[in-house]
Amino acid sequence: MATSFLHRHTRIERNVTLLGALSLVVVAIGGIVEIAPLFWIQSTVQKVEGVRPYTPLELAGRDIYVREGCYGCHSQMIRPFRDEVERYGHYSLAAESMYDHPFQWGSERTGPDLARVGGRYSDEWHVQHLKDPRSMVPESIMPPYAFLADRELKGDTMAGHLVALSRVGVPYSAEDIKQAAADFEIQAGGEGDTAGLLKRYPKAQVRDYDGDPSRVTEMDALVAYLQELGTQVDFKAVEAQERAK
Repeated sequence: MATSFLHRHTRIERNVTLLGALSLVVVAIGGIVEIAPLFWIQSTVQKVEGVRPYTPLELAGRDIYVREGCYGCHSQMIRPFRDEVERYGHYSLAAESMYDHPFQWGSERTGPDLARVGGRYSDEWHVQHLKDPRSMVPESIMPPYAFLADRELKGDTMAGHLVALSRVGVPYSAEDIKQAAADFEIQAGGEGDTAGLLKRYPKAQVRDYDGDPSRVTEMDALVAYLQELGTQVDFKAVEAQERAK
């Protein structure tokens, strides 16, 4: 049987037309298997109460996070294994990343997973850690990002960011887009229509993040993003639902 199989395989290798046709069939099948599920992904991602789009300030911080390559050393996906859950918290839900373009799951963990880092440390801790990582974690190999505190950030371009994301399915309303620049300033300074901001973005944290209330910096935005991670979903309610099934 082995000899017969090798003989048939030899015939395929020697016939360029047959080899090309069979290769095309194999690639087509593989492509269908990989691509077809994407057309039904919206129906397979179970929505979870509490998940909302990023505020303009958080979105700006996420852009800085991506720009600086933080995803290269920090993943944002807790696997459903005991050691993962005990260290980081409830395993990641697909719905938590439904508004991420691109998502930040990652596979490399030179540093800890950040999916649940929001609220675990104070703003001051994050600022000092970003300025001088080894002052907070002596064994850290993370480079310093002190320059973020010196870079002033304006929110007048955030409306365009929201428009772009709305075109790929993120549910930013016309009001969200109109108020983007104002919401950016309100969240970072705590002055203005905070009630309107919280209505548009429930659980948004409104305050000065970097210790310098006179201006908004890239440090403000990045810390705001980090402090939001993992805070939107009530995981006790999710666990109760899972036990009820």
